[in-house]
Amino acid sequence: MTSPQAIPPEIGWIGVGKMGNPMATRLIEAGHKLTICDPVVENRASLVARGAQVSATAGDVAARCSLIFVTIPNDAVLAELIDDGDDQTGLMAQLAAGSVVVEMSTVSPQLSERVARILARRGVGYLRCPISGSTTLARAGKLTALASGDQTAWEVASPYLDVVAARKFYLGPGEEARYMKLVLNTLVGATSSILGEALVLGERGGLTPAQMMEVITESAVASPLIAYKKEMIAQMDFSPAFSVTQMIKDFTLITEAGRDKQVPMFVANMILQQYTAASNAGYSEQDFFALFDWMRVAGGLADPA
Repeated sequence: MTSPQAIPPEIGWIGVGKMGNPMATRLIEAGHKLTICDPVVENRASLVARGAQVSATAGDVAARCSLIFVTIPNDAVLAELIDDGDDQTGLMAQLAAGSVVVEMSTVSPQLSERVARILARRGVGYLRCPISGSTTLARAGKLTALASGDQTAWEVASPYLDVVAARKFYLGPGEEARYMKLVLNTLVGATSSILGEALVLGERGGLTPAQMMEVITESAVASPLIAYKKEMIAQMDFSPAFSVTQMIKDFTLITEAGRDKQVPMFVANMILQQYTAASNAGYSEQDFFALFDWMRVAGGLADPA
């Protein structure tokens, strides 16, 4: 494994979309050279303007960089990256022994285990490092990094993670970080569900969403998440920070992981059905806290004054 001191100054980044872009931006602003790969021109544009180099393929990134960050949408994209078969220009063929891959997406532990086996056979360090936080926190460098995997890969990546995250946790040698992200997302998604139900009850009793959020955020059940969503709910403006569609993806991962580990997920499965129903009712690209509005409409409530 390559030592931290031997890692070259140029860093690769595969996938510079909603979350990858602000994190990559922070690394450039900190003085690091980046080579990026993303099929969407709009995702790349702001980074190119700041001096990032563009590679046409993930394999090209691997050929140039021995530290590579990956932020992609889902399991299917990650599987496509690693299942490049006999393609000698693909990512797997171009990764050199001793290089480090830091995979920061929310993907299934099962797929992550397969990635680990493939990379281990090639002598590549693999850090599972899903991140927790919003795009606003990403721009501010205040994300939480949840890491597990190769200890040396953790040591290599840590200085760069400090640029994008205010908190970081090394949780173990395997898939612990993947499960920790699912634990957090279970609680985040459940908050929208139970808060929405409670707010509908309060509105039936004559309270407004703004009144209730004012009290809730000063009560024993206050949390940073609820505080962050206070104005969204008070104004009934569900412009997406994290969409219903994205939450369906995460709760599918959560419930599938539960089945894989033989853990009954009664509440999580019910909440997944709520998000699916809300999506079918037209809320798919609204913020996941629009679950409240879906519940209001289903309950026959008029729009708040």
